[in-house]
Amino acid sequence: MHPFLLGAGLLGLLSVAFGAFSEHALRPNVDAESFRFLMTAVRYNQVHAVALLALALGLAAPLSVSTTARIRLAAWLMLIGTVLFSVSIYLAVWSGNLQLTYLTPVGGITLMLAWTVLIWAGWKARKDTKS
Repeated sequence: MHPFLLGAGLLGLLSVAFGAFSEHALRPNVDAESFRFLMTAVRYNQVHAVALLALALGLAAPLSVSTTARIRLAAWLMLIGTVLFSVSIYLAVWSGNLQLTYLTPVGGITLMLAWTVLIWAGWKARKDTKS
């Protein structure tokens, strides 16, 4: 089992399923602002599912041990950040428990860290290839 391929697949499935559920079941029952939050969560979920898939495939490339470790860290952060960001919004709107959105910024920060670690991986990989 490859955790990032599995995670990308699950995040992709979740984004389509919850996007459809939001459109057809929740939209008539929530206010416009809540629906906008849902669509933001779906969009972030979809983008990061594809990004996680790219990272998973990138880990199969012949890279240095240190670059692979950095990409693996970025992938974990992306997986965790997407769950914290998108799922907290899904559950908050679906359940009406808006306190769950306190996790949303933690997810956003975690996603920013993931992208930062990926930049670091790319920067260090550039230097690794010059050696």
